[in-house]
Amino acid sequence: MLRFVVEQVPQIYCLEVESNSQEEEEVVQSRLLQPLECFLFGEDPQAGLEKLQQGSASSQLCGRVFKEGETVYSCRDCAIDPTCVLCMDCFQDSVHKGHRYKMHASSGGGFCDCGDLEAWKTGPCCSKHDPGAPTAMETDECVLEPGLRERAQKLFQVLLRYATDLLVWEESYELAAELQVKEDTYYCVLYNDEHHSYDHVIYTLQRSVQCDHSEAHTHTGRRAVKRGKLRSCQQAKDLIRHISLQPLRVEILHSAVMAHQSFAMRLGTWFQQIIGYSVGFRQVFCQVALEPSSEGDQPSLISRLMLHDSRLYKGARKFIHELIFCSLLMETEYKRRFAIEFTKHYKQLQKDYTLDDHERSISITALSVQIFTVPTLARQLIEEGNVIKVIVDTVMELLSEHLDANHRFHFQGYNSDKFFRIQVIFHDLRYILISKPSLWTEELRTQFLEGFRVFLGLLHCMQGMEEVKRQFGQHIEVEPEWEAGFSIQRQLRHILVMFQDWCSSDETVLLLSFRECHRALMRCNNQPFQSEATDYYMCKHILHVSPYKVSQEPVSIHLPISRALAGEENHTVHLSAPMGLGKLLCESCDFTWFAEHPLRCVVLAAQVSAEMWRRNGLSLVSQVYYYHDVKCRDEMYDKDVIMLQIAASKMDPNHFIMLILQRFELFDVFNGSLASKDQELLKQWNRLTEEMLYLLIIIVGERYVPGISHVTKEDVTMREVIHLLCIQPMAHSSLVKGLPENESHETGLETVIPKVATFKKPGVSGHGLYEVKKECLPEFNPFFFHYSKSQHSKAEDAQKKRRTQEGSDKALRPPVPPPFCPAFSSIVHLLCCDILIHILRRVLQRAVEDRATYWTEAMIQRSLHLIGQGLLEEKAQLGASTVEQVTFDFTIGSEHSKSVFHLLSKMTALPSLEAQKDMIKWTLQMFEMVKCLREKSSPAASMSVEQTKPEEIVPDKDKAERKRKAEAAKLHRQKIMAQMSAMQKNFIESHKMLYDNMPESSQGDNDMVHVCDVLCVAVGPQRGSTPAEREVLTCILCQEEQEVQARSPAMVLTACVQRSTVLTQCRGKTLANNETMYPLFMPPDLAVGTHTGSCGHVMHATCWQKYFEAVQNTTRNRLHAELIIDLENGEYMCPLCKSLCNTVVPLIPLEPLTLNYENAELVGQLLTLPRWIQILSARIKGLKSVTQGPGKDSCYLLIFRRKYSDSIAEMLVVCATTVHRVGLQTGPNELCPAVPVMSWNTCAFTIQAIGQSHRLSTSPSVYFSILNLAGLILPLLSMFFFFSKQRTSLLPTMSSESTPSILEVDFFHLLVGLVLAIPALYQEEAVDLQPSAVSSAYNHLYILHLVTMAHVVQVLLSSTDDTAVFGGEEGQAERAAVELYAAVSQCTGGSDVSGSSVADRVRRGVTPFLRCAALFFNCLTGVPPPEELSNIFFTDGLCLRWCGHPAVTKALKGEMQTISYPRKRNRLIELPEDYSALLNQASHFQCPNSTDDERKHPTLCLFCGTILCSQSTCCHSQLDGEEVGACTAHAATCGAGVGMFLRIRECEMVLMASKTRGSTYPAPYLDDYGETDPQLGRGNPLHLCPERYRKLHQLWQQHCILEEIARSLEVVNVMFAFEWQML
Repeated sequence: MLRFVVEQVPQIYCLEVESNSQEEEEVVQSRLLQPLECFLFGEDPQAGLEKLQQGSASSQLCGRVFKEGETVYSCRDCAIDPTCVLCMDCFQDSVHKGHRYKMHASSGGGFCDCGDLEAWKTGPCCSKHDPGAPTAMETDECVLEPGLRERAQKLFQVLLRYATDLLVWEESYELAAELQVKEDTYYCVLYNDEHHSYDHVIYTLQRSVQCDHSEAHTHTGRRAVKRGKLRSCQQAKDLIRHISLQPLRVEILHSAVMAHQSFAMRLGTWFQQIIGYSVGFRQVFCQVALEPSSEGDQPSLISRLMLHDSRLYKGARKFIHELIFCSLLMETEYKRRFAIEFTKHYKQLQKDYTLDDHERSISITALSVQIFTVPTLARQLIEEGNVIKVIVDTVMELLSEHLDANHRFHFQGYNSDKFFRIQVIFHDLRYILISKPSLWTEELRTQFLEGFRVFLGLLHCMQGMEEVKRQFGQHIEVEPEWEAGFSIQRQLRHILVMFQDWCSSDETVLLLSFRECHRALMRCNNQPFQSEATDYYMCKHILHVSPYKVSQEPVSIHLPISRALAGEENHTVHLSAPMGLGKLLCESCDFTWFAEHPLRCVVLAAQVSAEMWRRNGLSLVSQVYYYHDVKCRDEMYDKDVIMLQIAASKMDPNHFIMLILQRFELFDVFNGSLASKDQELLKQWNRLTEEMLYLLIIIVGERYVPGISHVTKEDVTMREVIHLLCIQPMAHSSLVKGLPENESHETGLETVIPKVATFKKPGVSGHGLYEVKKECLPEFNPFFFHYSKSQHSKAEDAQKKRRTQEGSDKALRPPVPPPFCPAFSSIVHLLCCDILIHILRRVLQRAVEDRATYWTEAMIQRSLHLIGQGLLEEKAQLGASTVEQVTFDFTIGSEHSKSVFHLLSKMTALPSLEAQKDMIKWTLQMFEMVKCLREKSSPAASMSVEQTKPEEIVPDKDKAERKRKAEAAKLHRQKIMAQMSAMQKNFIESHKMLYDNMPESSQGDNDMVHVCDVLCVAVGPQRGSTPAEREVLTCILCQEEQEVQARSPAMVLTACVQRSTVLTQCRGKTLANNETMYPLFMPPDLAVGTHTGSCGHVMHATCWQKYFEAVQNTTRNRLHAELIIDLENGEYMCPLCKSLCNTVVPLIPLEPLTLNYENAELVGQLLTLPRWIQILSARIKGLKSVTQGPGKDSCYLLIFRRKYSDSIAEMLVVCATTVHRVGLQTGPNELCPAVPVMSWNTCAFTIQAIGQSHRLSTSPSVYFSILNLAGLILPLLSMFFFFSKQRTSLLPTMSSESTPSILEVDFFHLLVGLVLAIPALYQEEAVDLQPSAVSSAYNHLYILHLVTMAHVVQVLLSSTDDTAVFGGEEGQAERAAVELYAAVSQCTGGSDVSGSSVADRVRRGVTPFLRCAALFFNCLTGVPPPEELSNIFFTDGLCLRWCGHPAVTKALKGEMQTISYPRKRNRLIELPEDYSALLNQASHFQCPNSTDDERKHPTLCLFCGTILCSQSTCCHSQLDGEEVGACTAHAATCGAGVGMFLRIRECEMVLMASKTRGSTYPAPYLDDYGETDPQLGRGNPLHLCPERYRKLHQLWQQHCILEEIARSLEVVNVMFAFEWQML
């Protein structure tokens, strides 16, 4: 069998450098795989397979292997741990779809856990994999026939050994004896790695093997780049290696080796296929893969492949991993045996991985998550292989190079890549500990404790590592390394908690582990004392302790063993046999020693806060930041606080506070009359005093720890949330970031948030916010120990502001804490001990004496808080017990000379403590209340209370004063609002035209009828007059006012011209120059138009020119300024609103006009439509001779300049050339005949866009200015050319072959062009002639009649709705419609239909045109738009001409595509409500140009719904001679360069405006908390927000995408330009 394979393979594979993969596969199938399958089944494979499938059941495990980037789902309610995931298909068919689930992108290498009983609490199987039996992991024993089983075993043994030998083959030039061939051909093979960039490899290939860029793109991964003799291949290898400083991996392989390795890879797919046929085949394969080698010294085949994994290339690795997934991991018993084999080689595999150059997702070590997370397997591996010890030993061996002389880690100069790979090993330790055992065996205890001892050895190397010493005099020169230590600390954070959970689940293990931890701490030698213990005296108390100054001695922030001991101690409180622990603790426990190292850390943080360590640089500041940060604090700062509380509960309270004073270096400050004139030193003392008092507040008041007091984890989370929301209302994601996560990445927020907060839903922008409930506010503690300095300040200000608004005092009282557990109850005696009272008296005395440099308000605030804590504690104890039983005596102990009470009474009069006055008053009241409770008397019987009675009246006065001020503020606000309302009404009155001309006016019906009676006719002899209105505008730059006049300097509007496909009826169509007569005739499909928009801000033309020059000069120096504005194309930002603009439009006033209606009526009797057409034709013929001569342009331009100022004429040229340049994508040329045509086209297109969006976004002045553009810059020749051409279209002759048919023209563009061009027919040489008002009225009327009628015929010809509706009454309109349809049918042929059907068809088709025409004539004449147009004139002759065009005949036969009317209104595509449906769509996406399984980025175009493969070289294409990505190429055809894309797997929008400009934008999908989730970082279920999608639609319809991109880029500081063209 092997000989057969050896003979055939070289004849099929590697016969040339580039082979045809399809032909090669066919040959392999017929000559190799077919004979092997015949041998396996012993008959025809198809027949054997049918027999096999009849007697076998399908597997209950899904086992789908995830590709990189594939979306996976995890159920937060049912998964055993976060690594248990489902594929898309299984999730959709499972019960978990209705649960709390998370979705995220897979990093590759995992597989679906559907069907695994150990992975799920409920619902382990989807409907597809549910066999109806509860045994999901127990696969059926599929008994193969003896002959079949024997053949399978032989075949698998031979082929798997063959594949293994070839894949691990290391002799490049030589072959095994049985593989020898005569041919002497070699390959130069290039291997991929993670060190070299894609572009670098492409460049190297182009240089070395002389291939072009497109060919080089195919040479990725492992690829043969040259085939030939050994010498030529060697030359190519040397050349490739010498091009770069860090050489690429290049090898020379014999062609036979290449051939056999190629077939070995093909066998991997074949193995998976055969294994998938039957469970029996899978079991045989697993047995062959795991059986020991017969040679003795060789491991099993699968072990050989694992041990060579790091030396294999990417494709081979994937082949091995997928083979393991589909075989060994699908069988329970073989999975166990494989796990043992994996653990045996674990250390070697991890060592290889640290030296590997590939990512972990394609390393064999990534399989650990599939093994170690299975609870039964994890415990078995601990018992049989002590996997904890194996993992920790591996870490220690790999980190041993970083140990110093004291056997502590020191990471200065470490290799970051290698260190990152070592850190990954900690994940495996977390996987092993993720499920704590419910039942302990003796073997499990023994092995776990052995592993725990080894783990403590690792912590021993971290205890006291990277010590720092305060720098004096000179700033530190080189910042010490600190990130490595903290990254390990973060990795160990959850592992330490897991170890404690395991220990706490068994009393025996807890006691033994506590003893081990205690011994480890005693063995630590970090920061030993430099001198002997000394006695310290204060208030008749003596402390015997060794002197130590944090500011002078080395100190470390890393104390993992001390903190682990604190965690263990906290768990021992709940032991049923505490006596054993007490005996253990009393053996050799010195609690001063326990408190020593945590106290040093706290003091270090305090001294850094006091800026005593500023010469030590930012590294120490960063360490202290992370020490308190939510990512590390639960196993650093919080554990230090717990250890100090443990020490405080066991030590004498006076001694404990003396120790704190000693370590804070404040002992002498409070023990005598120590004074200093050094202001810096005094400032440090004050800051340290604040921090010391803060620490005492924390030790006494922070009781929300299970074990310290009787609280649950839910209570702890609730308190954290309350304090976060007391800072400000927060989004759900902000709350999650502020809470610590457990090992399952859960914070517990969802269970507590409804109890403490109310949710406010988001609007069109922003996100949902939670606000704390009022009943939870009494729990607010201004000195909450998890507040940072800034958070403390914000929370205090917010709560004081809230209390002021409620009319309450500003006293932020300490909350009533839960009582301590009995073991910690003695901590409260710190509050009434002599030393603390002495400290408080000292602080208050300094304030009363007003020695400004010796006290701060923060010290007073903290002192008051401590006094309040003491009073609340005494009050609580007096309320719970009799006075005789209460041992806490805060009020009694303080009644001495200069007592705290009398000092507080004196402080009420200090003006410097005005901010604390409310708090002082509350404290004095509490004193009296507690005193009354002790004396069991009413407050009225107390003399002290009587003395304070006048002061009690003060709060009432304060409340009245605050109420008076609030009422005054309210009246002031109402007055301002009234003034604003009056100004608004005044503005509306003075700019009435802007509001009265709105199509959808809010005025009443009566008002509208009155206006229409006066000014309702805009066209014809009955048109209303244009009033002479004076318009005065203010320049936004110089703030000077100017009236808009024809002969005045120009006032200009900012404007943005852009190409648009918003109205297109054939998305994706591109305009070819030879295909249409655009821009002279706009096709009816409106494929690409030119839109002009404006933000409406006005400037002087001269001001704008100066501003534009300044922008150009300043912007050129900005980093990546070209991404925001394109200076070359005249772009700038509006000075006021920062909208993107690229031109200006000059404002031109409407000319006042009053029509003589009698003359108009007389003219109308003579000038009928036929007569008007004859006169017009004669006028055009008469002008032909006039326009033949040269040199007419400047003459007529001079005439037009007489009408308007030079400034206005110049600005019109600027605007018109911009429209021409942008619309036709050509260079600027103001003499081009298409310039005026494009000006009129943009006018028509913009009005159509406004008509579609039903919203007038800019003032009529913009459009009126555009209408007048061509009248000033148009040479007579181009005027005549345009008008005569358009007339030919409207009144075609049979001989005009180039004239478009009635179905090939957009008639609104034609209407605008004809109306604006017709004054050109009245021009004479050197004479400025204009048509009279009556002539203009009839010109407009007949042009509108002709064009409207043509559009009606166009609607009838293009309509496909021929359903005959008979019956019902028919009025005049219906009868006219029947006559019209009959006339058209005579020319085209058609069936009879009812009048109502035709009338309705015409009405619906022509309404959008009439709406746009009304808006157009409103802008042109200043007359409000009419409600309807009537008296439509029609002649049979015209109908015959229009319908007789050959194109009409083609269209009626179906040979030409036509546009139906009314045109469909373009919308963004419909998106599914549930985002998982989109992800499901993306998971089935196949790139059309690629067959590999590399990660793709499916991106959805919201204009047309096409899914594209973005950011991938496989889909790059050429656009205008430049290589661009799929999205950029698609946007060029779909949106005229503008694109709106949704990146599905990233849940992120991308807006594009050109090849080089784009920006990201929030997706319209929100989670249940009203937040978007870019990159699916949080993974919560997402649902479509209709309001936000509507906003996106408006952004597109109103042509604001370009502006949004510019605004986004202006806000974001772009450091590195993104190559948008490659998207």
